[in-house]
Amino acid sequence: METKNENSDVSRAEEMKNQANEAFKGHKFSNAIDLYTKAIELNGNNAVYWANRAFAHTKLEEYGSAIQDASKAIEIDPKYSKGYYRRGAAYLAMGKFKDALKDFQQVKRICPSDPDAARKLKECEKAVMKLKFEEAISAPVSERRSVAESIDYHTIEVEPQYSGARIEGEEVTLEFVKQMMDDFKNQKTLHKRYAYQIVLKTRQILQALPSLVDISVPNGKHFTVCGDVHGQFYDLLNIFELNGLPSEENPYLFNGDFVDRGSFSVEIILTLFAIKCMSPSSIYLARGNHESKSMNKIYGFEGEVRSKLSEKFVDLFAEVFCYLPLAHVINEKIFVVHGGLFSVDGVKLSDIRAIDRFCEPPEEGLMCELLWSDPQPLPGRGPSKRGVGLSFGGDVTKRFLEDNNLDLVVRSHEVKDEGYEVDHDGKLITVFSAPNYCDQMGNKGAFIRFEAPDMKPNIVTFSAVPHPDVKPMAYANNFMRMFN
Repeated sequence: METKNENSDVSRAEEMKNQANEAFKGHKFSNAIDLYTKAIELNGNNAVYWANRAFAHTKLEEYGSAIQDASKAIEIDPKYSKGYYRRGAAYLAMGKFKDALKDFQQVKRICPSDPDAARKLKECEKAVMKLKFEEAISAPVSERRSVAESIDYHTIEVEPQYSGARIEGEEVTLEFVKQMMDDFKNQKTLHKRYAYQIVLKTRQILQALPSLVDISVPNGKHFTVCGDVHGQFYDLLNIFELNGLPSEENPYLFNGDFVDRGSFSVEIILTLFAIKCMSPSSIYLARGNHESKSMNKIYGFEGEVRSKLSEKFVDLFAEVFCYLPLAHVINEKIFVVHGGLFSVDGVKLSDIRAIDRFCEPPEEGLMCELLWSDPQPLPGRGPSKRGVGLSFGGDVTKRFLEDNNLDLVVRSHEVKDEGYEVDHDGKLITVFSAPNYCDQMGNKGAFIRFEAPDMKPNIVTFSAVPHPDVKPMAYANNFMRMFN
């Protein structure tokens, strides 16, 4: 028999769920998670609360947490189709197509006449078949030839009617970069000959760099660090409008995740690479977790490259992304990395320098953790909300900084309402430079300016600017678009 208190908890839990649903509708996903959590604390046996919280985690790209919550919903009610649906979507977002397929098959078994479930299952089956085919025809790593070495852009003719930006000779000039950016702004494309020239030259520059790059900012000079830009080209133009174009006197570091999600990723990557060719010390580029084949296949870059350039460019970008450095140290004091720190103490900068980065990111180890990890408020270490890497506390940050005689960690990788967040007693700053991420998060973007010699962070925030009506994920496969 239910007591009065239990009845009261059940009705309060429903109230919390309704508030959470409203927060979710308003794209306040963190707030929604907090409210679903309160509902679960009051009544943990309602599968709907767990599945709804899983959906909110998915929106924040916390796929590991989404899988845990959806699994709990299934445990409470094995016939609850939404539990399998939410878990399948999270597996899919992580590129675990075979696990996703099992969950969508279960949805179809529970709801045999649901056309939406049938459609998603069909798309998932296609994705798994495609993956099996690609695995079957791919050469072993040891036998793979460099795509770059098979391309001679000099032999590619530029048609007389081509009216876009041109590289005269071998040098990428500021005049060319400005014209190319203006063409991109007006949704014109760059000729493949010049795109090849830029990417191949960038490959050459990046190949010569160590995995950890040291940057020196002379006294009286400044340096800007930007976080994820995720294919939001018009917001990148706005950063340059606010803070000036990269130059020897105005250098930048872009801290990974240049591509995917936003549908102007080709424009972003060619712009950043062209500036690197024009003046290597004007711009530094770090690898993010989205500079990888597995992510590009799912989140739109691969499809966009195929559409705007060609299949060969898909392979070329995948190769060149493996040449991007993994981390930077500015003036021997500021450690800048896309994701975060490590599952073990005692990692030295020399260990990072020694990483053989010329590969797709592995699923564990130092390279994986640099690209994927996130800070957490509690001390110690915990499992990753994303299902890859880990979460690390302020004590971990403090020890890493002390061990390496550093003052500050700057990282990106997570959307923040204000475009940045200061954590771990001021020893760690997250900076994220894609405002109104995916056209729906409503967040600001930010960048950090440091001035030598004191190198105190000066954080500048900015709002999103309008862009042509091409939706985020426009080039992703059908299956991923269904969930966005």
